[in-house]
Amino acid sequence: MTGFFGRHTAKIDDKGRLVIPSAIKNAVPAEQMEFVIRKDMHSDCLEMYTWQEWSNMSQAVRSKLDLAFDDEHIRYWRTYMSNTAPVTPDAKLGRITIPKELLEAAGITKEVVVLGVDYKVEIWAKEKIDGGCLSPEEFRQMGKKISGRI
Repeated sequence: MTGFFGRHTAKIDDKGRLVIPSAIKNAVPAEQMEFVIRKDMHSDCLEMYTWQEWSNMSQAVRSKLDLAFDDEHIRYWRTYMSNTAPVTPDAKLGRITIPKELLEAAGITKEVVVLGVDYKVEIWAKEKIDGGCLSPEEFRQMGKKISGRI
């Protein structure tokens, strides 16, 4: 499994292209340089997974659904899959093209923060990233809560 770490700033050009930061690119073997991007279900950002991670995750979700007979499950899966796009960085710059609909859904226009969060990469509009993270005090409190010290 690939682990992504760090906070990187970048820009989206007028054609929706993003040069993936080298720290992110270097975490993925060259022969596995294929990704899936989707709008995050919980935050105003995009999520980018390696193809393998996406495959494992979507297979786990799909295994919980009855896609033969349950209309609600069928509609959920359709929606789940419709907000995704496969992307492969070009060999020269490591640049990907993000579909306009996904950029608009996350409110991304120009400057972005590319955040490595272990099993995935998040792409945030620079002005929205702080709303997606805990404040230092919230982070400390959550750490205490998780450790059972509260």
